[in-house]
Amino acid sequence: MNKCYQLIGVPGSGKSTWIKNQEWTENMPIVSTDKFVEDYAVEQEKTYSDVFEEYMPIAVRLMTNHALTCQANYLDFVWDQTSTTVASRKRKFNTLLDSQYEHIAIVFKTPDEEELKRRLASRPGKVIPWPVIQGMIDNFETPTEEEGFREIWYAT
Repeated sequence: MNKCYQLIGVPGSGKSTWIKNQEWTENMPIVSTDKFVEDYAVEQEKTYSDVFEEYMPIAVRLMTNHALTCQANYLDFVWDQTSTTVASRKRKFNTLLDSQYEHIAIVFKTPDEEELKRRLASRPGKVIPWPVIQGMIDNFETPTEEEGFREIWYAT
């Protein structure tokens, strides 16, 4: 059975860095809106934040198509998004409905506020307003097997 690894954590919690440090994900597709938004921003000679609002609906469609392409080709893949709520994770399960995927949650601890702000500030051109981040922290829902996860891992 194929595996979909859903990364779960607020921006700046280390999801993308974690992927880069995992040898076993080296040749695995990474499904995310970030790459699409970043590429579009470069093409437009703008920053991620400059194009975010305008391009995100397109990036979501491209990301969904990428996930469906992985499914059609029977590929394991990593889904790199915040996925901090049951509702956001449910959309991912529904995208792969009737699939033969085992879903594995990989949960990232939210760093303390000072560290999180430092990490977020280190990403030039990608600014997420603090009230948005705080809302994700406040509304974070820990994943459960009842949602459909076969396993839940905690990144260290």
